[in-house]
Amino acid sequence: MQKFDGRIVGVTQGSSLLFSDFADDGPMWAGAGPRESRHPVRFDQAFTAPPAVIVGIAMWDMDRETNIRAHIAAENITAEGFEIVFRTWGDTRVARIRADWTAIGALPDDDLWDVR
Repeated sequence: MQKFDGRIVGVTQGSSLLFSDFADDGPMWAGAGPRESRHPVRFDQAFTAPPAVIVGIAMWDMDRETNIRAHIAAENITAEGFEIVFRTWGDTRVARIRADWTAIGALPDDDLWDVR
């Protein structure tokens, strides 16, 4: 559980097209075996500490002739941003993926003074 010690909690959301590999025979479409795509996200305003981040697949376009395998996660979360990581493996052919994300965390409060 994450507890927020400030009085202001911020929520920010976004949507990112991670790749569109079918257009140019990129690795997610033409490759095989373990593959990974990383997409950096920067928050418009920094949180006071790393926020809770939720990532989900909003759109997928996959080849129906192969097994559909997908893993998506938020990694390297900091107060300023994070990485969306999409992985697949085996013979899976992924044409494109769009991910939606939400970050929830404490924001700086201008009314709280640090008098140390």
